[in-house]
This record gives sequence, structure tokens and C-alpha cells, in this order.
Amino acid sequence: MFWIKLVSYFLLFLLMVAFFYAFTGWYQARNDADELRQIAQDMIDTGLGIDDLGVNRSGGNRSSFIIKVEDPNFLNHNGVDFSTDGAGATTITQSLAKRLAFSDFKPGYQKIRQTGYALGLESKLEKNEIFILFLNTAQMGRFPTGWIEGFHRAAKLYYRKNTVELSDDEFIELIAVLIAPSELRLDRENPKRDERMVRIKKLLANECTPLDHDDVWLEGCA
Repeated sequence: MFWIKLVSYFLLFLLMVAFFYAFTGWYQARNDADELRQIAQDMIDTGLGIDDLGVNRSGGNRSSFIIKVEDPNFLNHNGVDFSTDGAGATTITQSLAKRLAFSDFKPGYQKIRQTGYALGLESKLEKNEIFILFLNTAQMGRFPTGWIEGFHRAAKLYYRKNTVELSDDEFIELIAVLIAPSELRLDRENPKRDERMVRIKKLLANECTPLDHDDVWLEGCA
């Protein structure tokens, strides 16, 4: 009986520590929100907003391409998603939180604070602001000039075009890199990147669906 109580108290203590750690992320995000909102607005003012991603062949905004691949339920969840097929362990908001709240994120217990920060962002920022900031901090791999951060910047460096001017295929190639920018780099031939592009095109054409929540590599579209 003594050991059962001891274990129960220890588990309760761990739960309280985890809650506090998550709270520190949530609190920091809310404190950062005004500055982040201004950064997003500045991006819009300089032609780097959602409307500057261009339209697809059907006339829809190409932000839908990124959302369908990276975080299918982004417009509806509160920062986390445990069930949507293809969503994986990290939402767009959590991905942004990892970049903003940590200088050197390590998978594991830091996921708790990352999630708290994501919830804090969702409580203060609009979805379009979160999405714009996600694109601005997106890791896009290594170029001859060095490591590249930012979806729009990668379009400019790799294709020498503004994002709005990209063809759908060029746009999809940038999306393909997001999952593993070190591995699927743009500055060389890469069959694995080409294969991911094929899978993404099938997904966007509604010709396939992810196998389950964790199918971020789109094996269901192979």
C-alpha cells in the first residue's frame, strides 16, 4: 500500500511539473504575440502574405496545398491534432513554436513546452498570422550560399521568381522539401524528393489518402 501511494504521489508530481512546463510555453507565446503579429503584418505589407502565394489551376489560393500536406486540419484545431490522417506529431503551429521558443529544440520532454507555446499562439494570433510566420521561418535546406530559411526566400533563390510567379509544379517542389530539408535539398538531383512530389500531386488531386495519422510521408499515395 505504501509503495502504491508513493508511486501515485510521484506520478502526480510529474504531472504537475509537466503542466508547469507547458504553462511557461503558453505564457511566453502570449507575451510574444504582439511582436509576432507585427512581423506577420510587415510581411503582408511587403508582399509576403497568403495572397502572395498565387492561385492554383482551379483558382484557389495555394496555401491550401501546404495545409493539405503539412497539417490537414490546421484551420480547425487549437494547435494540436491527435487524429487527422496525415497530420503527424507536429502541426503547423507546433512547428512554428519549435522555431520560436527554442534555440536548439530536442525531441522528448521539450515537446511539452512546444505544445504549450503552440496553444498560446493559437489563443492570441489569427490562423493567417500563424501561417505567414510558419512560411517565414520554414527550413528549406542548403544552397550554395548556405542554409536557407523562409519559403518565399527559397523561391527567389532557387527559381529566381517571386512565389506568386511559380508554376504549381515548382510550388509543390518547395512543399516537398519541408518535411526533411537536409535530405530533400533543392540544389541537386534527388529521386526521393521527386517521389514525394508525385505523392503530393496525387494527394492534392484527391487520388489517394494518408494511411493513418502518422503517415506524413504519404505512403498511402505511393
